[in-house]
Amino acid sequence: MPTIDLYSVERSTVTGLRVLLGVSGLLALVIGVLVLVWPAKTAVVVAGIICVYAFIAGVINIFLGIMTRRLGAWPRVSYVVLGIVFIVVAVLALTNLQAATAALAVLLGVTVGIAWIIEGIVSLTMLGDSASKVWTILMAVVSILAGIGLLLSPIWGAAVLWMLLGASLAVLGVVQIVRAIRFGAHL
Repeated sequence: MPTIDLYSVERSTVTGLRVLLGVSGLLALVIGVLVLVWPAKTAVVVAGIICVYAFIAGVINIFLGIMTRRLGAWPRVSYVVLGIVFIVVAVLALTNLQAATAALAVLLGVTVGIAWIIEGIVSLTMLGDSASKVWTILMAVVSILAGIGLLLSPIWGAAVLWMLLGASLAVLGVVQIVRAIRFGAHL
């Protein structure tokens, strides 16, 4: 990672960077604390944000399908159909946000579980090229077992991952705030 020579940077730029670091750290800290204190409510808010995003993406896809004259008929129809699907899913999810949150948690748990199983299997297939076979086997076994655990209980696994995300955001937010305070302080 390249280093910045702060002596060659204008003071206003350093101040701007400090503010950006501080704001991003504060935002990470607040989100992390919200996830840790109100995990279910915060998950519902995130699901709601995803639903609103899906609705907006649907409107944009419909607009692209109708307004893009350079495309052929099938791509334009595809944009419109995709837009309609996005809007319908978003509206259905927004009507029962609790169920949408649970569905997203299951999707997350299953997706991460499958990814961890594949990662473990790939590690085992590369065992011959590994400099440390014991650690590679250990990592592969843990990855496969964790993936199976997530597949067996995806909501519980997603809840654990959610809490880990909250704790990580809170810690990283504090670190970022400290960086903001210390960044360029010696100038």
